Amino acid sequence: MAKASQTSIDHKPKLPIVSSQTLGWEPILVEEFQEPPGGVELQSEADPTIVLSLTAKPNRLHQVLGDRRYTGLYRKGDIAITPAGLPSAYKSEGDDHYLFIQIPSSFLQQVAREAINIQQNQLELVPEFRVRHPQIEQILMLLRLELHQGGRIGRLYIESLANALVVQLLRNYSTAQPRVAAYEGGLGDRKLLQVTDYINDSLDQDISLADLAQLSGMSQSHFSQLFRQSMGISPHQYLLQQRIERAKQLLKQTDQSVADIALACGFNSHSHLSKQFRQFTGITPKAYRTN
Repeated sequence: MAKASQTSIDHKPKLPIVSSQTLGWEPILVEEFQEPPGGVELQSEADPTIVLSLTAKPNRLHQVLGDRRYTGLYRKGDIAITPAGLPSAYKSEGDDHYLFIQIPSSFLQQVAREAINIQQNQLELVPEFRVRHPQIEQILMLLRLELHQGGRIGRLYIESLANALVVQLLRNYSTAQPRVAAYEGGLGDRKLLQVTDYINDSLDQDISLADLAQLSGMSQSHFSQLFRQSMGISPHQYLLQQRIERAKQLLKQTDQSVADIALACGFNSHSHLSKQFRQFTGITPKAYRTN
């Protein structure tokens, strides 16, 4: 499995089914590919890449990572990791279907310093041909779901998933021996009020994790952990919760259309609000308004 934009050995490069390039995601690239049997040879990438197999039935692959070789079956959920600077090649005997993720080395280093206490000159991911890791698979599938939904939930959600993905990779597939930074005590009353006030004043905006971390004067990973300690939920979950509460108020106190309320609360459409509203309350916005 490999990014299809490189020179192909046996067939022309394929375009992704869907790509986050059109969504402006930061800080990672997420693309999904479906390809016929064949192979590709890749030059070394400046950034590490992760591939998650989505194949419906086991598929035999022949892989090369640097001076290492592997031949075996990939099943749905199997993960391959290619570190930065390592040339690779693969050949698929059957139809291949996979999710491709590229993580900027700068972001990897940032999370390593801030959340894992690894210095830049110590950091290196290890190459892996076929591994299983339920937490990483879950994060990747959530990214895939959001990719297919056009990034509707917003930047904060994507950035949170990206941070969680990198932390898991560094914990489990780094040559260093990481020590996860322990943060205790939560954000503190002043910062917590500052952050929650900012969120509630900006519900119609595409709030990012970087915005909230900068407001708090700390790293994104540090902020996420302290916020969860203080509130019991992630920043993204809190944001979604407050958007639903604002929608409830507007449904009861105004005559605005559901579509207008959706936009005022940071949802990108009537259907997006309806889906999230039903998940939180068990009923539709229209039913809530008439109750």
